Amino acid sequence: MVAERKSKIEGPLHRRLRNPAAAFFQVTVVVLVAAALTLLRVKQGVTPPPVADDPTPLGYTWSLLLFILPLGWLLAWFGSHPRLGDQKKAFRTTLLILLPLGFLLDFFFAHTFFNFPNQGAVLGIEVPGIGGGIPIEEFVFYLSGFVFVLLLYVWSDEVWMDRYNPEHSKDDLEKMGKIVHFHWQSVVTAVVLLAAAVVYKKFLSQDPEGFPSYWAYLLAAAFVPSAGFFRSVRLFINWRAFSFTFLLMMLISLMWEASLASPFGWWGYQGDAMMGIFITAWSRLPVEAVFVWLVVTYTTVIIYEVVTLIQASDKSLREVLFG
Repeated sequence: MVAERKSKIEGPLHRRLRNPAAAFFQVTVVVLVAAALTLLRVKQGVTPPPVADDPTPLGYTWSLLLFILPLGWLLAWFGSHPRLGDQKKAFRTTLLILLPLGFLLDFFFAHTFFNFPNQGAVLGIEVPGIGGGIPIEEFVFYLSGFVFVLLLYVWSDEVWMDRYNPEHSKDDLEKMGKIVHFHWQSVVTAVVLLAAAVVYKKFLSQDPEGFPSYWAYLLAAAFVPSAGFFRSVRLFINWRAFSFTFLLMMLISLMWEASLASPFGWWGYQGDAMMGIFITAWSRLPVEAVFVWLVVTYTTVIIYEVVTLIQASDKSLREVLFG
């Protein structure tokens, strides 16, 4: 009777919060708004030391251990697990899809979006790219980052949050009919966010030249997969595991960016390619840098769950995707 009485007095917010996907996005927005209002109070940042004094010798190189060490532990667990054959296959396929995104970002856009002022923070080994050489640390960064995000989600899904791991059954696939379902909310959200960035850059920012191309790239990386697959895979995503993965990635990335990379010049951002919102308290870190790992985590999990669904079906790839 008590449980029944509670259910009758629940309002729309309570019902939405029982939806794990809706709960995650609502809580994330609330936290981001609170953080933004707090950070806006900082009107003058702390001046970092000049990079010419080499304040962090090989700092960027050694910092890659933030991904590599926990990744080694996860790989040891994953590789030795006797009952994750399907997950291992989906893991390999997902990486084959996603790694080119990071590598192409570096090869084509490294010097459009970023700069690397502190040469003492890297080994000095460069990979050729459009616009000039790119520190090899950048490629290790994206390789280890994608693998870490994916394995952390798999571990959380299979171990830490396994109670909330949705089954991928053939019956569920039959009911869906196909995996590709247009999700218009993703498209509208992406268009609105890009339009808002352009308007802000051109009319409100202190640097109206250029175009917010890095923001456009992040939106494409997040919302193109979402527009095609979110309606299908949202029921199969372990949103608790996703939340844990996202929060840990945000913790690592903000420590990396705000405390180390930005103040000490390991890498920086080209103003013309940013929307023009910079966080003074974090050495004028562009807001795009805060969202990049949310995008990476979101896209990685969606692609992994799509691959897992495809593997669970005995139909051809075309039939699974399009019916």
